[in-house]
Amino acid sequence: MSKTLTMYGLAHCSTCQKAQAALEEHGWSVTFRDVQAEPLDRDERAALVRDFGDKIVNRASLTWRGMSEEERAADPVAMMGDKPSVMKRPAIRAGDQRTLGWTANVKRAFGVPA
Repeated sequence: MSKTLTMYGLAHCSTCQKAQAALEEHGWSVTFRDVQAEPLDRDERAALVRDFGDKIVNRASLTWRGMSEEERAADPVAMMGDKPSVMKRPAIRAGDQRTLGWTANVKRAFGVPA
């Protein structure tokens, strides 16, 4: 597998910053997409929902906690369009591999010590 990947997240997210630094330190070329500064279009959001299901929505986030019941009931594709920060991050695509978050298993999948 080529050591290039695309990471979706928020530039100010400390987890995304740590993940990007660790991946680059271990030889990965990372294309980072700040979903707030450069919003995903509907097809891109739909692809993330296909890849990760409803796990793409971070129900532990401050954004989620501040949402009304009506907003929480929305389709995840529309929800991420309205509130990009509700997306769990980082979402990583490397070839056919898709990972979500920055857990020990995700680190190991990319050859980063956990």
